[in-house]
Amino acid sequence: MTILRNIGIGLLVILVLAAIGIALLMRGSPATLSVDEVSGTDPTLVEPDEGLFPTIDVAEPVGWAKGEVPGAAKGLQVQRFAEGLDHPRIMYRMPNGDILVTLTNSPPREVGGIEGFIMKRLMGKAGAGDPSPNKLVLLRDTNGDGRADVKKVVREAGLDSPSGLAYRDGTLYVANHNALLAFDYELGSTQISGKPRKLLDLPAGGNHWMRNIVLSPDGENLYIAVGSATNIGDDGMEAEEGRATIWEYDLKSGSARPYATGLRNPNGLAWNPLSGELWTTVNERDMLGGDLVPDYLTNVPIGANYGWPWVYYKNTIDRRVKAPMPNFLTEYARYPEYALGPHVAALGLAFTGEGNRMGDQFARGAFIARHGSWNRKPPSGYDVVFVRFDERGNPTGKPMKVLDSFLDGDGQTRGRPTWVEWAKDGSLLVSDDTAGIIWRVIAPGAKPTPAVKRIKGDSLEPQTELKGDPRDAFTDEFAREFNPVGN
Repeated sequence: MTILRNIGIGLLVILVLAAIGIALLMRGSPATLSVDEVSGTDPTLVEPDEGLFPTIDVAEPVGWAKGEVPGAAKGLQVQRFAEGLDHPRIMYRMPNGDILVTLTNSPPREVGGIEGFIMKRLMGKAGAGDPSPNKLVLLRDTNGDGRADVKKVVREAGLDSPSGLAYRDGTLYVANHNALLAFDYELGSTQISGKPRKLLDLPAGGNHWMRNIVLSPDGENLYIAVGSATNIGDDGMEAEEGRATIWEYDLKSGSARPYATGLRNPNGLAWNPLSGELWTTVNERDMLGGDLVPDYLTNVPIGANYGWPWVYYKNTIDRRVKAPMPNFLTEYARYPEYALGPHVAALGLAFTGEGNRMGDQFARGAFIARHGSWNRKPPSGYDVVFVRFDERGNPTGKPMKVLDSFLDGDGQTRGRPTWVEWAKDGSLLVSDDTAGIIWRVIAPGAKPTPAVKRIKGDSLEPQTELKGDPRDAFTDEFAREFNPVGN
């Protein structure tokens, strides 16, 4: 009897300790700043609050009630373009106006580090733990009422956690989590048959498994966003080979090269019509507190490095990283152009352009889907925002809410905005993966926006001789003297 009592007491102690541990884990490190304070061109970057475990605050999806729609900015109208979809994520508008959507989810996760261990067990609660549907669906509005009356599964075979889509001259490009594929596809067809051609192997899976793609404006190259396997290289940098990188793939030669590196989890890819530059949304690192590190929107010049995993925001060193830091990294790592807030999970990105019908207040800038946090108290994201750009093609101000009310205020979420894409009629489409809905947003009565005027300037004149200290060429004074108009 004494033995049984001792065993019972021992089990009770274990349960109490486990309960205390779980309570401490769930409490985490609450944020002290608002999301806006850690957003924009000059975000507040507090001292890191390192923790063994991330803060946990997972909003459980409960769906939208019949007839319910997200709250929208003044002057905008929202309706359901399509519903009943199984985890829709990336959308792509075809030249004829058809919308292709990947129904997808994470491949089976290989746990990486403490964050990966916890994520594997909690993402199911957030609606991200179900097996991937692995389907490509075509949506078509044939009568112009703003609703897709044609919904066809055009492809299943050969898809493995598919994400990015691109199309040119009879070829549809699809990025699985582990490979870039090419399919022959006749525009308007409701079926994609035939065997795909594998163009490029990609690093598979990892904690960041989505692989978005975008074609260059001339159609000669594809750019592929590949996120890191872990939070900060937890399994060693060998496990991060080829990751945290935007790759450039030459369609003619079949060769690939790193285009930009040090990007923890790049997602949205789009060309800024004002400058012609490639821009991306990036999810930054976790477990430094609720106020760090803000996700961001930035341009991506060729050869750019944004510091992951060793530094963030150019020169803030992450002391947790065990791998040796490359020499002079803080000298050449870039400072992101625009912070989107901590843990917001910025995904889809779409710039305004000719024919958009969102009204004058959204005439020049970028729309971004913030999928929502799982590790911040209070939660952040769960919305669609607009970032204004000035006449020179640079982001400015704070993010403007476009859609919200995805969170219900009771620790639950009606849905999670994932991707943004323009419909042929100028409306903005927003995929909501956990709710299985594509939302359509438009400003009724708004005239289509005119074509964006591209900013052009003269190149700097080449120097034929060194003048003074060569280091002066990197100062603001030199830039003002030799390039007074700022181009």
